[in-house]
Amino acid sequence: MERRSLLRGAVVGTGTVAFGFTMSRSSLAYPARPGTGPYGPLGAADANGLHLPRGFSSRIVARSSREVAGTGHTWHGAPDGGACFADGQGWIYVSNAELGSGSGGAGALRFAADGTVADAYAILSGTSTNCAGGATPWGTWLSCEEVSRGFVYETDPHGRTAAVRRDAMGRFKHEAAACDPDLRVVYLTEDEPDGAFYRFAPRTWGDLSAGTLQVLTGNDGALAWRTVPDPSAATTRTRQQVAGTRAFDGGEGCYYRGGLCYFTTKGDNRVWVLDTRTTTLSVVYDDDLVDSPPLTGVDNITGSGSGDLFVAEDGGTMEICLITPDDVVAPFLRVSGHSGSEITGPAFSPAGDRLYFSSQRGASNSNGAGVTYEVRGPFRGAA
Repeated sequence: MERRSLLRGAVVGTGTVAFGFTMSRSSLAYPARPGTGPYGPLGAADANGLHLPRGFSSRIVARSSREVAGTGHTWHGAPDGGACFADGQGWIYVSNAELGSGSGGAGALRFAADGTVADAYAILSGTSTNCAGGATPWGTWLSCEEVSRGFVYETDPHGRTAAVRRDAMGRFKHEAAACDPDLRVVYLTEDEPDGAFYRFAPRTWGDLSAGTLQVLTGNDGALAWRTVPDPSAATTRTRQQVAGTRAFDGGEGCYYRGGLCYFTTKGDNRVWVLDTRTTTLSVVYDDDLVDSPPLTGVDNITGSGSGDLFVAEDGGTMEICLITPDDVVAPFLRVSGHSGSEITGPAFSPAGDRLYFSSQRGASNSNGAGVTYEVRGPFRGAA
């Protein structure tokens, strides 16, 4: 039987059998289905090549290889994962540089209260292939190296203190991180075809210098966390050290809110959710269950104050799609003319009324042609 038909029948018939785990009560409406989004259809491309819903507008805030206007700082190539941080009456948007051979790192854009770009600067340099990461509750940015035995670096979005390498968080092909202030752990994805899903429990919350790295395991449908014996992976990869480690096909973005950790896997185009209180796992979205799926090439993920999830595409049709709390998936925006690129780094300003993201390689599909955008409009849940 065709995989799409098999999975659809299993999900509709039982809600559990197809995936080998138990869904929680809150997830019985999964997986999300295509429908009309809360913002309506996309309009024609604007002057920046963005197709947006009515009432929304865009501007370009930085271009790779070019000086950010009025700052003297040249914006980095291959912009990837990003996040926003409060900065007095303004805010800061940080962005990774997915460049290899020690050319990676991260940069920041500082915005004044009226939204003008007040400064731009580097917050990390000399690293390799900094792909995604995550913000911490104490106001730092975790920049993750997507290389074999890569590291996590904790950086200061304000650029005042030097970045610190956090060895205790393990050496593997890091992708994204999401902090859980309730259980006081950090979830981590791994970009491998048989990648694991991890959590790091700091010895002291707010201090990532020491702690325990654990991996999610699954035996006969029961999920559990087990300690990784050697996080340094000196002789054995972290994902291969614990029997029964649950494999995920290309871990990508990761986002936490209210006891639920959402993450994406690019190999099978799925959005997952882990109920961290019950350690149960569900599939929020699977493009194999949808005819003419609106969301393909799943990658970075974030959320808004309304509970909407925003998922960026690596390729696909160069869209950011949203998944609503009532499990409707629909395009929110599309970038035209950048078919060889990918959308990266979606993040909301602290007020929730501005969305930042990048086209990593721009129209010419080169690392030096990235474009970083801002979209403003009537986002649901904005302050």
